[in-house]
Amino acid sequence: MSSAPAAKPTATLAQATSRSGNFVTAAHSTQGMVSLVTDNGQRYLKFDETFKTDNGPDLMVLLHRQTVPKSYSKENYQSLGRLQQVSGTQRYRIPADLNPEDFSSVVIWCRKFNVTLAFRPRYANGYATLSN
Repeated sequence: MSSAPAAKPTATLAQATSRSGNFVTAAHSTQGMVSLVTDNGQRYLKFDETFKTDNGPDLMVLLHRQTVPKSYSKENYQSLGRLQQVSGTQRYRIPADLNPEDFSSVVIWCRKFNVTLAFRPRYANGYATLSN
C-alpha cells in the first residue's frame, strides 16, 4: 500500500472573465449579458440565462470590427455561427486562430435581411457580453 497522496484532477473548470455587459438593442428588442469565457483552454462567447431576442430568419452571431456595426462585408466581421436559440444560456466557440481583441463588438445579425438586431461594444477592459 502506497502512502503517496492521490493525484488531483487536471480538468480546468470554465472561468468567466470580468468582461461582461448587456446587449444594445438596434432593430429588435434584445436583452441579456454576454461574456468571454475560457473552458479547458478553449475560448467562447457565452450568453447568459437572461438573454432574449426576437425570432427571425438566418440569425447569426458575429464578432465585428466596428463598435456600432453599420456595414457587413467579409473584411469587417467573423461569424461564430447561427444563433442557437432566441432565449436562454448558450455559447459560441471562438476559433483558436482568432483573437477576439481584434474586434470591437459582438453582434446578433439577420443575414437574410441585412439587419442588426443588437450588438455589444467591446470597451477598454474587454467585451461586454453575457456573463455566468
